[in-house]
Amino acid sequence: MDFLPELWYTVKNYMVGGERMDTFEKLYTVYNDRMYAFLYRMCADRSLAEDLTQETFLQAYQSFHQFRGECAVFTWLASIGKHVYFKHLRRNKHHLFSAKDNIDMYAVQTEDPAEYMQKQYMQAAVRRVIGQLPKKYQDVVLLRTYAQLPFSEIAISLKISENSAKVIFFRAKKKMMEVLQNELAL
Repeated sequence: MDFLPELWYTVKNYMVGGERMDTFEKLYTVYNDRMYAFLYRMCADRSLAEDLTQETFLQAYQSFHQFRGECAVFTWLASIGKHVYFKHLRRNKHHLFSAKDNIDMYAVQTEDPAEYMQKQYMQAAVRRVIGQLPKKYQDVVLLRTYAQLPFSEIAISLKISENSAKVIFFRAKKKMMEVLQNELAL
Protein backbone atom coordinates (compact mmCIF):
# COMPACT_ATOMS: atom_id res chain seq x y z
CA MET A 1 0.00 0.00 0.00
CA ASP A 2 1.15 3.54 -0.70
CA PHE A 3 0.03 5.15 2.52
CA LEU A 4 1.68 5.37 5.89
CA PRO A 5 1.49 2.15 7.95
CA GLU A 6 -0.23 3.93 10.83
CA LEU A 7 -3.04 4.87 8.45
CA TRP A 8 -3.74 1.24 7.65
CA TYR A 9 -5.33 0.78 11.07
CA THR A 10 -7.37 3.94 10.49
CA VAL A 11 -8.63 2.71 7.12
CA LYS A 12 -9.43 -0.74 8.50
CA ASN A 13 -11.19 0.89 11.46
CA TYR A 14 -13.31 2.93 9.05
CA MET A 15 -14.16 -0.14 7.01
CA VAL A 16 -15.56 -1.89 10.08
CA GLY A 17 -17.61 1.10 11.22
CA GLY A 18 -15.06 3.44 12.75
CA GLU A 19 -15.11 7.23 12.79
CA ARG A 20 -15.65 8.28 9.17
CA MET A 21 -14.67 11.97 9.33
CA ASP A 22 -11.53 11.43 11.42
CA THR A 23 -10.36 8.70 9.04
CA PHE A 24 -10.97 10.78 5.99
CA GLU A 25 -9.29 13.85 7.43
CA LYS A 26 -6.12 11.80 7.94
CA LEU A 27 -6.22 10.52 4.36
CA TYR A 28 -6.87 14.04 3.08
CA THR A 29 -3.86 15.32 5.01
CA VAL A 30 -1.61 12.62 3.55
CA TYR A 31 -2.82 12.79 -0.09
CA ASN A 32 -4.01 16.35 -0.70
CA ASP A 33 -0.70 17.73 -2.01
CA ARG A 34 -0.02 14.70 -4.21
CA MET A 35 -3.56 14.79 -5.66
CA TYR A 36 -3.25 18.52 -6.36
CA ALA A 37 0.08 17.92 -8.15
CA PHE A 38 -1.47 15.11 -10.21
CA LEU A 39 -4.42 17.27 -11.28
CA TYR A 40 -2.24 20.32 -11.87
CA ARG A 41 -0.06 18.32 -14.26
CA MET A 42 -3.20 17.39 -16.20
CA CYS A 43 -4.84 20.82 -16.40
CA ALA A 44 -1.91 23.27 -15.93
CA ASP A 45 -4.16 25.70 -14.04
CA ARG A 46 -3.61 26.24 -10.31
CA SER A 47 -7.13 27.40 -9.52
CA LEU A 48 -8.75 24.63 -11.54
CA ALA A 49 -6.45 22.04 -9.97
CA GLU A 50 -7.53 23.23 -6.51
CA ASP A 51 -11.21 22.95 -7.47
CA LEU A 52 -10.70 19.52 -9.02
CA THR A 53 -8.78 18.35 -5.95
CA GLN A 54 -11.65 19.40 -3.68
CA GLU A 55 -14.19 17.69 -5.96
CA THR A 56 -12.05 14.55 -6.03
CA PHE A 57 -11.93 14.34 -2.25
CA LEU A 58 -15.66 15.06 -2.00
CA GLN A 59 -16.42 12.18 -4.36
CA ALA A 60 -13.92 9.96 -2.56
CA TYR A 61 -15.56 10.77 0.77
CA GLN A 62 -18.99 9.93 -0.61
CA SER A 63 -17.77 6.61 -2.01
CA PHE A 64 -15.16 5.70 0.61
CA HIS A 65 -17.29 2.78 1.75
CA GLN A 66 -16.69 1.23 -1.70
CA PHE A 67 -12.90 1.25 -1.33
CA ARG A 68 -11.96 -2.41 -0.94
CA GLY A 69 -8.24 -2.01 -0.46
CA GLU A 70 -7.40 -3.93 -3.65
CA CYS A 71 -5.16 -1.10 -4.80
CA ALA A 72 -3.19 1.65 -3.13
CA VAL A 73 -5.25 4.55 -1.80
CA PHE A 74 -3.57 7.04 -4.15
CA THR A 75 -4.32 4.79 -7.12
CA TRP A 76 -7.98 4.86 -6.13
CA LEU A 77 -7.92 8.64 -5.61
CA ALA A 78 -6.11 9.21 -8.93
CA SER A 79 -8.79 7.23 -10.72
CA ILE A 80 -11.47 9.43 -9.15
CA GLY A 81 -9.44 12.56 -9.96
CA LYS A 82 -9.05 11.52 -13.58
CA HIS A 83 -12.82 11.07 -13.90
CA VAL A 84 -13.46 14.44 -12.22
CA TYR A 85 -11.08 16.13 -14.70
CA PHE A 86 -12.68 14.51 -17.75
CA LYS A 87 -16.13 15.40 -16.45
CA HIS A 88 -14.95 19.00 -16.18
CA LEU A 89 -13.65 18.91 -19.77
CA ARG A 90 -16.93 17.48 -21.08
CA ARG A 91 -18.92 20.19 -19.28
CA ASN A 92 -16.67 22.99 -20.51
CA LYS A 93 -15.71 21.49 -23.90
CA HIS A 94 -12.25 23.04 -23.64
CA HIS A 95 -10.07 24.73 -21.10
CA LEU A 96 -8.40 28.03 -21.82
CA PHE A 97 -6.18 30.01 -19.49
CA SER A 98 -7.57 33.37 -18.46
CA ALA A 99 -5.49 36.47 -19.11
CA LYS A 100 -4.89 36.82 -15.35
CA ASP A 101 -3.51 33.26 -15.15
CA ASN A 102 -1.13 33.98 -18.04
CA ILE A 103 0.08 37.18 -16.38
CA ASP A 104 0.57 35.36 -13.07
CA MET A 105 2.55 32.61 -14.78
CA TYR A 106 4.79 35.14 -16.56
CA ALA A 107 5.42 36.91 -13.28
CA VAL A 108 6.96 33.80 -11.73
CA GLN A 109 8.85 32.65 -14.81
CA THR A 110 12.59 33.10 -14.97
CA GLU A 111 13.09 31.75 -18.47
CA ASP A 112 12.77 33.45 -21.82
CA PRO A 113 9.10 34.23 -22.63
CA ALA A 114 9.40 32.62 -26.06
CA GLU A 115 10.71 29.38 -24.52
CA TYR A 116 7.99 29.50 -21.90
CA MET A 117 5.26 29.92 -24.52
CA GLN A 118 6.73 27.10 -26.59
CA LYS A 119 6.65 24.80 -23.54
CA GLN A 120 3.07 25.83 -22.78
CA TYR A 121 2.05 25.16 -26.39
CA MET A 122 3.71 21.75 -26.34
CA GLN A 123 2.09 20.81 -23.02
CA ALA A 124 -1.32 21.86 -24.35
CA ALA A 125 -0.74 19.84 -27.53
CA VAL A 126 0.21 16.75 -25.49
CA ARG A 127 -2.89 17.12 -23.29
CA ARG A 128 -5.06 17.49 -26.41
CA VAL A 129 -3.51 14.42 -28.05
CA ILE A 130 -4.02 12.39 -24.85
CA GLY A 131 -7.67 13.44 -24.96
CA GLN A 132 -7.95 12.04 -28.50
CA LEU A 133 -6.55 8.62 -27.59
CA PRO A 134 -8.88 5.64 -27.08
CA LYS A 135 -10.08 5.47 -23.46
CA LYS A 136 -7.92 2.50 -22.45
CA TYR A 137 -4.83 4.33 -23.75
CA GLN A 138 -5.85 7.55 -21.96
CA ASP A 139 -6.29 5.76 -18.65
CA VAL A 140 -2.86 4.14 -18.74
CA VAL A 141 -1.07 7.29 -19.96
CA LEU A 142 -2.70 9.52 -17.34
CA LEU A 143 -2.01 7.16 -14.47
CA ARG A 144 1.57 6.53 -15.59
CA THR A 145 2.54 10.05 -16.65
CA TYR A 146 0.59 12.37 -14.40
CA ALA A 147 -0.02 10.20 -11.33
CA GLN A 148 3.40 8.55 -11.75
CA LEU A 149 2.03 5.16 -10.76
CA PRO A 150 4.04 2.00 -11.39
CA PHE A 151 2.63 -0.40 -13.98
CA SER A 152 1.72 -2.86 -11.23
CA GLU A 153 -0.68 -0.35 -9.63
CA ILE A 154 -2.05 0.74 -13.01
CA ALA A 155 -2.82 -2.90 -13.75
CA ILE A 156 -4.70 -3.31 -10.46
CA SER A 157 -6.60 -0.07 -10.94
CA LEU A 158 -7.69 -0.90 -14.49
CA LYS A 159 -8.09 -4.65 -13.88
CA ILE A 160 -5.60 -5.63 -16.57
CA SER A 161 -2.28 -7.43 -16.42
CA GLU A 162 0.90 -5.52 -15.71
CA ASN A 163 2.22 -6.58 -19.10
CA SER A 164 -0.93 -5.23 -20.78
CA ALA A 165 -0.43 -1.90 -19.03
CA LYS A 166 3.13 -1.72 -20.37
CA VAL A 167 2.07 -2.63 -23.92
CA ILE A 168 -0.81 -0.12 -23.89
CA PHE A 169 1.52 2.60 -22.60
CA PHE A 170 4.11 1.87 -25.32
CA ARG A 171 1.44 1.89 -28.06
CA ALA A 172 -0.09 5.10 -26.71
CA LYS A 173 3.32 6.83 -26.67
CA LYS A 174 3.96 5.69 -30.23
CA LYS A 175 0.56 6.94 -31.39
CA MET A 176 1.03 10.26 -29.57
CA MET A 177 4.45 10.80 -31.13
CA GLU A 178 3.06 10.14 -34.61
CA VAL A 179 0.27 12.68 -34.12
CA LEU A 180 2.57 15.28 -32.57
CA GLN A 181 5.18 14.84 -35.30
CA ASN A 182 2.51 15.38 -37.96
CA GLU A 183 0.99 18.37 -36.21
CA LEU A 184 4.13 20.08 -35.03
CA ALA A 185 6.47 18.97 -37.83
CA LEU A 186 9.05 17.75 -35.30
